[in-house]
Amino acid sequence: MNVSVFFQSLKQMGGIIALEHRYHGNLPDIRNCRLCAEYSLPFEGKWVVVNGGISKRTSHSWDIPTQRYAYDFVILDAEGKSFHGPEADPSSFYCYGKDILAPADGVVAEVSAGQPDSRITARREAVCDARDIRGNYILLFHAENEHSLLAHLKPGSVLVSVGQTVKRGQKIAQCGNSGNTSEPHLHFQLQQGRSFYTSPGLPIQFADIYVQDTSKYEVFDDRGLYIPGKSSYPPYIEIGQTVSNKK
Repeated sequence: MNVSVFFQSLKQMGGIIALEHRYHGNLPDIRNCRLCAEYSLPFEGKWVVVNGGISKRTSHSWDIPTQRYAYDFVILDAEGKSFHGPEADPSSFYCYGKDILAPADGVVAEVSAGQPDSRITARREAVCDARDIRGNYILLFHAENEHSLLAHLKPGSVLVSVGQTVKRGQKIAQCGNSGNTSEPHLHFQLQQGRSFYTSPGLPIQFADIYVQDTSKYEVFDDRGLYIPGKSSYPPYIEIGQTVSNKK
């Protein structure tokens, strides 16, 4: 086992206990969360939500409060596949190396940029060859109690540094496969504070986006969580939807 990841898992469990003690089950949700910043999707073009939603059924990780409203995004082709070419090669995946953008105006709070891509297995087990499950990541401060995390970034692609001001839509990195991943994708979440372990996740209302059903999504994901035409949008997106910015 990756020792660093083991201790990180212990910190996550400690964070779950701390959040339960602090909030007694009354965590931020769509009824009480009002965001200050306006958020765009952190990429160009059409991507597909493969994990994430605002309900327990579709949530990325409902029982981990920090990641309750997180999203994982990939790019799928018309046949529902996420790659073309050798499966073990990250560059075979459509989203690998694509530009990752700042979702809103903000300031860079944390950067991790020295982690390698993880291996990709034929059975798509989650593998972490980095010292952190986030791999290469950027944490942005947008407003009081609003930070965004963009994780699993490509090695050598991070373009920003701590303290730097960024604008909504600015290129800040590229999509990769670093950290705890089963294949290249972007992990994106909004969290109330800076801590990855004790900051409750926040539901995100993306501004000015297109949302479509995804043809042959079941080829990629056979869990049966996606119900075409039965989305929660607007204003929230969820698993199985193809999403893109209007501008």
